[in-house]
Amino acid sequence: MNSLELLAHPIRLRIVHAMGGGRLLTTAQLCSRIPEASKATVYRHIDLLVDGGILEVAEERRVRGAVQRHYRLRQDRAVIGSEVVHSLGTEDHRQAFATAMTALLAEFDAYLDREQADPVADRVGYRQHSLWLSPAELDELIGELRAAIVPRLANRPSPERAQHLLSPINFPLEAPPQ
Repeated sequence: MNSLELLAHPIRLRIVHAMGGGRLLTTAQLCSRIPEASKATVYRHIDLLVDGGILEVAEERRVRGAVQRHYRLRQDRAVIGSEVVHSLGTEDHRQAFATAMTALLAEFDAYLDREQADPVADRVGYRQHSLWLSPAELDELIGELRAAIVPRLANRPSPERAQHLLSPINFPLEAPPQ
């Protein structure tokens, strides 16, 4: 399975989200992050991500006679390369977008289901802006967003940091006026 096939599934995408920031998590911890999926389903998706090289076993410990594995995300493998993106057809893009939106909705539902969820205090945002941009302005905006986001991808979990899901989405609403 290539990276697109591995990542184009809502549960696998949520596992990748959970593993961000260099976290080491067990299958049980991942199951608690995705309570709507059965344990067998989460285990199966973890196995696929391990087999595909996106997750790796960081350590193993014996706990009450069983082996407990802690997994780590291989960030360098959890990407869909530009060559793959350029090879996608319209239906492939439609399916990838639907997967991303399904995972986003599931993550938001999981957030709202938490007892301490407070969208105002947590600065939850889901604004949409319609912008008129030339190709050069769009490239500049994308560069500025990358410059702001990429350094923060290396942030590790800490007592003062909460994990946030940032999902920039960009597509043209209409063609330039003639």
